[in-house]
Amino acid sequence: MDTSPAFGQADLSNCERELIHLAGSIQPHGVLMVLRERDGLVVQASANCEALLGLPTARLLHRPLSTLGGDLEARVRQLAAAPDLLEPRPLQARTQVGSSPREWSGVLHRVVAQGVLVLELEAPCGGGPAAALVDDDPAMLEQLSAAVQRFSQAANIGALSDGLARCVREMTGYDRVMVYKFDPDGHGKIIAEARDPRLDTLLGHHYPATDIPQRARELYLRNRVRVLVDVHYEPVPLVPGLLPGDVPEGASDDAPGRPAAELDMSMCALRSMSPLHLQYLKNMGVTGTLVVSLVREGRLWGLIAAHHYSARALSPSLRAACDLLAEVASTRIAAIENYAYAQVAILVRRLEQRLVEATSTEGDWRLALFRNPRTLLQPLEATGAALFHDGELLTSGEVPSTPELRALLQWVDGQYTETPFACSSVGQANPALDSLTPMASGVLAVKLSLQRPDYLMWFRKEQLLTVTWAGDPTKPMVANNPLELSPRRSFAAWSEIVRGTALPWSGAELALARAIGAALIDIIVQVNAVRLLVAEHQLAGVRATVQSSHEPVAIADGNGRVLFANPAFAGLLGRAPAALGRIDDVAQAFTLPALLLDGLASVRSLHQTWRGELSLRAPGDAAEPLPVRVRVEMVPGRDGQVLGYIIVLSDLSDSRRADAARQHLEQALQHAGRGGRDDGTDNVIGAILTNASLAAMDIADSAGGPGVAPLLEEVEASAQRAAALYGRIRQQFGG
Repeated sequence: MDTSPAFGQADLSNCERELIHLAGSIQPHGVLMVLRERDGLVVQASANCEALLGLPTARLLHRPLSTLGGDLEARVRQLAAAPDLLEPRPLQARTQVGSSPREWSGVLHRVVAQGVLVLELEAPCGGGPAAALVDDDPAMLEQLSAAVQRFSQAANIGALSDGLARCVREMTGYDRVMVYKFDPDGHGKIIAEARDPRLDTLLGHHYPATDIPQRARELYLRNRVRVLVDVHYEPVPLVPGLLPGDVPEGASDDAPGRPAAELDMSMCALRSMSPLHLQYLKNMGVTGTLVVSLVREGRLWGLIAAHHYSARALSPSLRAACDLLAEVASTRIAAIENYAYAQVAILVRRLEQRLVEATSTEGDWRLALFRNPRTLLQPLEATGAALFHDGELLTSGEVPSTPELRALLQWVDGQYTETPFACSSVGQANPALDSLTPMASGVLAVKLSLQRPDYLMWFRKEQLLTVTWAGDPTKPMVANNPLELSPRRSFAAWSEIVRGTALPWSGAELALARAIGAALIDIIVQVNAVRLLVAEHQLAGVRATVQSSHEPVAIADGNGRVLFANPAFAGLLGRAPAALGRIDDVAQAFTLPALLLDGLASVRSLHQTWRGELSLRAPGDAAEPLPVRVRVEMVPGRDGQVLGYIIVLSDLSDSRRADAARQHLEQALQHAGRGGRDDGTDNVIGAILTNASLAAMDIADSAGGPGVAPLLEEVEASAQRAAALYGRIRQQFGG
């Protein structure tokens, strides 16, 4: 049973479930009409049609748009022919009721589930006393071009956010423009601000996650731009209140049809806002707002939020320009954040080299890992570390006692998933471990074995954080009437000392921990593979470790006889382990067997590692060969003879997909560039393509990071959307 409160009936206890997309009313600076798509008749309209259009709403219902005169019906019919109307598309049109012609800026979108088109019209002057922002100034295109170029050069999130706040304020004229960034718990922090110098700064202020209900966050993902012209507006209801039911075209009159329902206003620019949100803004003294979403990999990364202390309207074209800036900035955010993976790969390669050298000279990589505490602790800004491996415990830095670490290991092992385990407040998550808070309030752990509780853990000491909130988040109201006194009455700066926590682990630190763990697993597999050759009496125990590894490994003796192939290796070749009797049998699984055999001959003669990229035969004639990287290590015996070989395979499918995605992106960018103007004046398109190219290079440099191909596809889609938005803007200028 759905207990969600209807729009306007929520209080602070249930505002998370308020049906804000079913507002049933609009802001009064425009007019909304709902057209039944199969015949174009107006079936629902806002009650202010007479005031703005010159025709009473009742006389407009069940009639075509031609009733309003002008070219409105033709413009709508032309735009409705497009199949991709899930997002609002802009239009310019004229109406003429009697002798009163009027020009309109509008948007049209389709609500597929309800079989209707939603038309929203706004007068170029904003439809009321709000300040009009002229959108036909060529300077706006120059501002867009300069902004996109500046975003492409931003080296970090701080510089990008500062530039974004300034650009949006210059284009829109709001008193204050802020950039919010959300943390993993949904709390927001203002990381950039451009404001009228007469206003106090809000930079660095935190806002609790409850300030933006979950349903509002979902709408921010769908409808990227929202404008409130005047917080003191009187909502204009839709007439009738419910969208009339409909019988499918061609069906008999008594056939079951679509029942009457509230209009889904998720994508409506004029949609009324929740009374709770309006009261929130009134308590802050804010009159007009603009909110633009910053979306990263399908999630709400942050918001651009603009405040004005008098009424303010934005034309559809200027709203599209803000949407474009946010889209380009989101692309740059993806590039900046994923560039960290390239640095992670460098650090891990250096660490792996040191550990391999220690294994060959000292026989134990673990001692090398802990010999220099800075090597292990500094990259993750940890204050301590512990390695649980093969029943033994090694530590570095400041760590809890051994019994406390054993208790922590048991708890982490019970919580662990496939991703690194991260917690910034162990005592709060598990009160039984509260004694660890001083030394290990924060823990980051990677698992090194599928069979045993082997872990590498990093710790952070408790740190007292001063968090500046915009109002006391523990006091959402001071009386029983939430519409008068909620969400929070006081917005004075309020500081909270957060105890029992450590600094949260960042996304880049999680990536580094994951990469270090993968490198250690690789080293562990190699060490154990050598043990298989030199210690037959230990074979049973070591075989289980290698066999359970995800890394495909095979071992052959000096005569080329395959002694062991783990399931991952045999599975990649598509053959049973028993069928791999000799290295010649392994070679036959490749499309060019001679290349592998030549590599083995090179290892035998030169006594050094051989690496190559080969293709495995795929079962069936239609299947594509599987690209793999092959590494062949020779294990020398004490008498100078070849004791055996270790063959390690790595699946290159993801790498090739990333290459294909990169080539596709380059072709798409070249095609888009050829589609631009030939006179060299279209700087915005050029800047958009440059931004996408730079983002692609940064992401491509992050080889080894997760999901390179999807990220490149996201950059391509973002660039295409930005170019489409710019094309719509140019249409307003006759470009």
